[in-house]
Amino acid sequence: MKKFNDNFLWGASSSAFQIEGAWDENGKGMSVADYNSFQRSALQADTKVASDFYHHFEEDIKLMKELGLNVYRFSISWSRIIPDGDGEVNQAGVDFYNRVIDCLVEHDIQPFITLYHFDLPFALVEKYNGWENRECVNAFQRYAQVCYQAFGDRVKDWQVNNEQNLMIRVNERMNMYQVEPKDAEKVRAQMDYHMFVAHALATTDCHKIVEGGKIGPSVSSTMTYPSSTKPEDVWAARMNDNFKTNYALEMYCFGTYPDYYEKYLRNLEIYPETLPEDPEILKSAKPDFIAVNYYRTLVASYLPADEMHPVGTKEKDIDFDLYGYFKIEPNQHLKASQYGAQIDPMGLRLVLNDYYRQYRLPLIITENGLGTPDVLTEDQHVHDDYRIDYIRDHIAACHDAINDGVELFGYCPWSAIDLLSSHQGFKKRYGFIYVNREDHDLKDLSRIKKDSFYWYQEVIRNNGLVEVK
Repeated sequence: MKKFNDNFLWGASSSAFQIEGAWDENGKGMSVADYNSFQRSALQADTKVASDFYHHFEEDIKLMKELGLNVYRFSISWSRIIPDGDGEVNQAGVDFYNRVIDCLVEHDIQPFITLYHFDLPFALVEKYNGWENRECVNAFQRYAQVCYQAFGDRVKDWQVNNEQNLMIRVNERMNMYQVEPKDAEKVRAQMDYHMFVAHALATTDCHKIVEGGKIGPSVSSTMTYPSSTKPEDVWAARMNDNFKTNYALEMYCFGTYPDYYEKYLRNLEIYPETLPEDPEILKSAKPDFIAVNYYRTLVASYLPADEMHPVGTKEKDIDFDLYGYFKIEPNQHLKASQYGAQIDPMGLRLVLNDYYRQYRLPLIITENGLGTPDVLTEDQHVHDDYRIDYIRDHIAACHDAINDGVELFGYCPWSAIDLLSSHQGFKKRYGFIYVNREDHDLKDLSRIKKDSFYWYQEVIRNNGLVEVK
């Protein structure tokens, strides 16, 4: 049996656009996430109702309390607080999150807030093309300050944004709808840089405004294995991790691009425009922890450049190949979920060790889970042993990492309740709590505890006593 220390945080996670619904109620503006979801409304559920947390939050938080959570990681919708991104504050939005936070505190659940989870106010796209323009940095700094001042008396734990290192690779999340292919990487690099500056400003402001506040980045973690023992494949695997995650962690923690990444940007002539004050802004921001979102591992082999594909040429988007560096391949030794994510608890142990060794900051897992269809039986049960197996094995990997010397202080799997999947709607479910709806049939939106709810409840009650296989 494996037991965690007494102050370990057991939680679960969600995001605003995937759970709240009420997409335009009480003054909320449209976000990029709303806009993107509406393009698929005919195919799947969209953000208009989602899990309807907006109208069910008291019921949902009571269920979280019953589950035993002592922390809940969730995001605030920027466009609910400031509907047009940089204009007037919407007091109704502030009031809603005050009610949510107060309800959490009343139930002894620690609120852990992400300021930005893929949902830029769409008005900022229309005004500035979003993060491509420096004005978006100023707008975000102001939004973060509004949140710190409104909620910082009760909320001490903050993330700036969710998975910038992944978000930047997904064109629709970056509102890159009509960018010419020849300009895409330059626009992407500029947007990425502006988010780094905004992250640094929000980090410093949190320490100034929130008494006792702690803040850190959230990354979509990568752990890449070489496809063979050939030295060039080992190098390719490391460069895949560097280009997709580590460069961002180095910017968050040290305030500069690592040399390999700066060289890449300059060689491709896509190095972003900067301001003279930026180096001080970036280097003075000191994160208190690193939040890790972990779902899978990758395999890479060396991909040589050729006449048709010069060094730095990309193919694909999220798990892109990069000529002169790496090519992604399947791992023949791992099983995959129905939606293609290869399941690898050992990879979590490895990535936690890597990040702690490199950055020497405390770590918390803010996403980890199994997305798959669930079946609601006629007698209103969901028998999700597959989810229990997945989470059990990953909790065991967390315990192993702690025994390796990693300072891991919490585990918040994805997700607390079923929520809207960006590309699979409500077909793909992650929650401990079933939301009774389908993509185009809202049914009664009732909440039904899955078998994994009772299992995780017991894990928390026993402070992580996990069966050893």
